[in-house]
Amino acid sequence: MLAIRLARFGAKKKPTYRVVVIDKERARNSRSIEVVGHYNPIAKPAQVQLDRDRIEHWIKNGAQPSDTVTRLLKANPAPTPA
Repeated sequence: MLAIRLARFGAKKKPTYRVVVIDKERARNSRSIEVVGHYNPIAKPAQVQLDRDRIEHWIKNGAQPSDTVTRLLKANPAPTPA
Protein backbone atom coordinates (compact mmCIF):
# COMPACT_ATOMS: atom_id res chain seq x y z
CA MET A 1 0.00 0.00 0.00
CA LEU A 2 1.23 3.49 -0.84
CA ALA A 3 1.40 6.42 1.54
CA ILE A 4 1.91 10.16 1.06
CA ARG A 5 4.01 11.30 4.00
CA LEU A 6 6.91 13.51 5.09
CA ALA A 7 10.57 12.55 4.77
CA ARG A 8 12.94 14.55 6.97
CA PHE A 9 15.98 16.30 5.51
CA GLY A 10 18.14 19.21 6.59
CA ALA A 11 20.65 19.77 9.34
CA LYS A 12 20.40 18.90 13.00
CA LYS A 13 17.74 21.08 14.67
CA LYS A 14 16.93 22.68 11.28
CA PRO A 15 14.52 20.25 9.64
CA THR A 16 13.05 20.55 6.19
CA TYR A 17 10.70 17.94 4.82
CA ARG A 18 9.83 16.49 1.44
CA VAL A 19 6.29 15.32 0.81
CA VAL A 20 6.80 11.92 -0.81
CA VAL A 21 4.83 9.01 -2.22
CA ILE A 22 6.35 5.85 -0.74
CA ASP A 23 5.48 2.26 0.08
CA LYS A 24 3.97 2.23 3.57
CA GLU A 25 6.36 -0.48 4.78
CA ARG A 26 9.56 1.43 3.93
CA ALA A 27 11.62 3.48 6.39
CA ARG A 28 11.01 7.23 6.70
CA ASN A 29 13.92 8.40 4.54
CA SER A 30 14.28 5.44 2.20
CA ARG A 31 13.86 5.64 -1.56
CA SER A 32 10.53 7.17 -2.53
CA ILE A 33 8.47 6.73 -5.68
CA GLU A 34 7.96 10.47 -6.24
CA VAL A 35 8.54 13.78 -4.45
CA VAL A 36 5.29 15.78 -4.60
CA GLY A 37 6.13 18.76 -2.41
CA HIS A 38 8.31 20.49 0.19
CA TYR A 39 7.63 21.81 3.70
CA ASN A 40 9.88 24.13 5.74
CA PRO A 41 8.47 24.62 9.26
CA ILE A 42 11.44 26.77 10.39
CA ALA A 43 10.70 29.67 8.03
CA LYS A 44 8.43 32.42 9.34
CA PRO A 45 5.78 31.90 8.06
CA ALA A 46 6.22 28.20 7.31
CA GLN A 47 6.79 27.51 3.61
CA VAL A 48 4.65 24.85 1.96
CA GLN A 49 4.90 23.90 -1.71
CA LEU A 50 2.65 21.08 -2.91
CA ASP A 51 2.04 19.63 -6.38
CA ARG A 52 -1.70 19.16 -5.95
CA ASP A 53 -2.25 17.55 -9.36
CA ARG A 54 0.21 14.75 -8.57
CA ILE A 55 -1.13 14.34 -5.01
CA GLU A 56 -4.69 13.97 -6.36
CA HIS A 57 -3.39 11.48 -8.96
CA TRP A 58 -1.78 9.31 -6.27
CA ILE A 59 -4.82 9.50 -3.97
CA LYS A 60 -7.03 8.33 -6.86
CA ASN A 61 -4.61 5.42 -7.34
CA GLY A 62 -4.95 4.33 -3.70
CA ALA A 63 -2.26 6.25 -1.79
CA GLN A 64 -3.23 7.23 1.74
CA PRO A 65 -2.05 10.68 2.97
CA SER A 66 -0.69 10.84 6.51
CA ASP A 67 -2.42 13.00 9.12
CA THR A 68 0.24 15.71 8.75
CA VAL A 69 -0.03 15.78 4.95
CA THR A 70 -3.84 15.98 5.23
CA ARG A 71 -3.44 18.94 7.62
CA LEU A 72 -1.04 20.68 5.20
CA LEU A 73 -3.47 20.16 2.30
CA LYS A 74 -6.37 21.67 4.27
CA ALA A 75 -4.32 24.58 5.66
CA ASN A 76 -3.00 25.56 2.23
CA PRO A 77 -5.89 25.57 -0.24
CA ALA A 78 -5.18 25.47 -3.94
CA PRO A 79 -5.20 28.89 -5.64
CA THR A 80 -8.33 29.44 -7.68
CA PRO A 81 -7.76 30.45 -11.31
CA ALA A 82 -8.96 33.96 -12.10
